Order: sequence, then structure tokens, then C-alpha cells
Amino acid sequence: MKTIIYFGHHKVGSTALQSFLFRNQTLLMRHGLLYPDVESEGLIHAIVNFLGASEPSEEQAARLSAASQSQPLSMNAREPHNALAFQMLAQATKGSVPDWHKGLPGVPQMIRTLRLQAKLLQPQAVLLCSEVMSNFGPRHPKLIERVRGIYPDTDQVLYCVLRRPDEYLISWHAQRLRFGNKVLSLRDGAALNYTESIHFDYRSMVEPWLDAFRETPRHLRNYADVLTAGGSVEDFFACNDLIMPAGAPAPGRANESLPRAAMEIARRANHDLPAKDASALRKYLLNCGDHITPIPNKDVEMFGTDLRAELFKRFAPIHTWLSEQAGVAAFFPDIDDMTRLRPVPEADATLDFLTQIPQEALPNDTLRDYIRTLKQDRVA
Repeated sequence: MKTIIYFGHHKVGSTALQSFLFRNQTLLMRHGLLYPDVESEGLIHAIVNFLGASEPSEEQAARLSAASQSQPLSMNAREPHNALAFQMLAQATKGSVPDWHKGLPGVPQMIRTLRLQAKLLQPQAVLLCSEVMSNFGPRHPKLIERVRGIYPDTDQVLYCVLRRPDEYLISWHAQRLRFGNKVLSLRDGAALNYTESIHFDYRSMVEPWLDAFRETPRHLRNYADVLTAGGSVEDFFACNDLIMPAGAPAPGRANESLPRAAMEIARRANHDLPAKDASALRKYLLNCGDHITPIPNKDVEMFGTDLRAELFKRFAPIHTWLSEQAGVAAFFPDIDDMTRLRPVPEADATLDFLTQIPQEALPNDTLRDYIRTLKQDRVA
């Protein structure tokens, strides 16, 4: 048996991969590929999926359909290994698990559940997939050893996708804004703050995994190459010599991001508005495509000349190390593009976005007044 471990990074298609593995759990198992659950909620979803794929009677199919539509999709089921990773981190730090993973058992019970599925189902390969595990390396390397020990007698493979850091920082920052975090702008301090974390120091994230799995095959992948291969699912299957089951629906985009032209609007709202109103505005910004055409992300400059130069300088030794580990001349062949200014400053893109927002499209008077004020401030 083989165990394939996806241990990061964020914002490189991991959600789409997890969604695909979850939606096709039964089909994959019939082809010897196990995407295992970690707790009862996920196991119940697996049973429902199995029954739905086993030619149920018309009455039973109707009941299953009604039940599945009556409640939101469980994050414990769709992203079980994130649930495991969050619980491992919470126990290591005496912290808590995010609200979207509820009712989790302890780590020993979760590991026992993982092992039992492999023991009883005897798959050709077990697929563990968690971008949250990227947080283990710098401060919690013992958690990596614990992951390695889940299936100790299998042939283990590591898989990790990394994105050029200037592009990644923007995407990660947008993700934090989506979650309502109150943060500085990238230009005013956030970007440099990230340089001491796994969101920029890729060596601190990756090296502890390579040290723990010294004799293990590893795939360190440039996100640009993943996109060229067709996306996160296609690249994961191709790199690990897995056969895509016939009949599996094509994976789609699973984690939409704020347009770069709207990021400053969301950032200001997170600071200025009550949480409920800020959330409503973020929801609007994510779903306003019918009547707003933002300046394309590729054209919006989020850093500026000096900050780009500083980020490039700080990342240079990390990039050299990555290239050596991957056995290539340059892990990111377009690394010099980190220093290239985009044509439209963020402030201009933000103003362009604001001027397109129709007041009548906003859900309440609080947001209408807020956007009106932002427009006036930006014009002034």
C-alpha cells in the first residue's frame, strides 16, 4: 500500500482537490484509492454516498436527496485531514479548532479511524490532503513525525505545491480579508510581516517535512506547472501515477478570491463596520460580477517598486534552497518577474471598482452610506 501526503501550501488549488476527492470518494475507492474520514460525520457522508451510488430504490434515492439538501455540506467530511491537522495543532498549542470544524474527537481516535479504514478496505493508495499541515514545520515538527506514523509500513510519498511568493502573498492576504481579519494593507506592512512566516519562508515550511521523510519520494511543484498540467487534481494524479477514474466529474474552482481591485474596500470594511455588515459587503464583492468589471488582477500593482525589490532580495536564498531540493536551475523560472511593476496602482484600481458599484445593488442603507463615503474619500 502507498500513502500520498499533500502537506501544503494554501491558495494553490488544495480546496478544489479536496472537493474532488470528497465528491468522488466512492468511485475512487472502487479504483483502490482511499480518501479516508477521521470522524463519524465524514463516515456517515461516506455511507450516504455509497448508498446513492448503489442503485437505490426510487423512494430511498428521494429520501437521501432530501436529507442531503436539508443541511449544509460538512467541512469535517469534505476536508477531513484539515480537521485532523487543526485538532493536532490545537492540542499542541492548547488552542482551539476553527468554528467550521465542529464536534471533533481527540487525535488518537481520529488516527485509529484512519488506520481502521485502511486495514479493512485494503486500498492500493491512501490519499491524505491538508494544506493546514503546512503549519507544522516551523514550530511543531513532532506533528510531522506523528503523520508519518499513521501508516508506518506503507510506501510514503510527499506532494507539495508552491506559488511564486509575490503572487501567493496577494492571494493569501485576500483569503484573510475574506475571513474578516483586520489587517494592514500589503503595502503598509502586511507583506513584510509575512516574510517571517510559512507564507514567505518556504524553506521553514518544507524542510522539516523533507527531514522527517528522508528516503521518501517527493514532488515539489511550482503552481504555474500545476496550472499547465490542467489544475490541482490533474497534477496530483499525474505526479503520483494515479489513474483518474472514468466518470469522475471534472473538478471546478472551489475557493473564489476577492478581486484585487476590491481588496482595499474589504480591508477597510473589516476595520470600520460591524462584523455582520462587513461580512455582507464581502459577500457582495465576491458576487458582483453581473454589473462590475474590475481591472484584471494581473494588471493591478499591490506592492510598489521598493517593496517588490525588498521581497525579491529576502526570497533569493530561499529560492536557491528550493531549486537545489527540486534539482532544477530555478524552481520559479520567472522569479525575476517579482520585481516587475504592474500597470495600474492599487489605489486607481480601487477607485475604478468603487465608481462601478450601483447603490441600488447594495443590500442595506448602512453599506450604501459606507460605499458613498469611500467614493467621496477616494475622489478627494
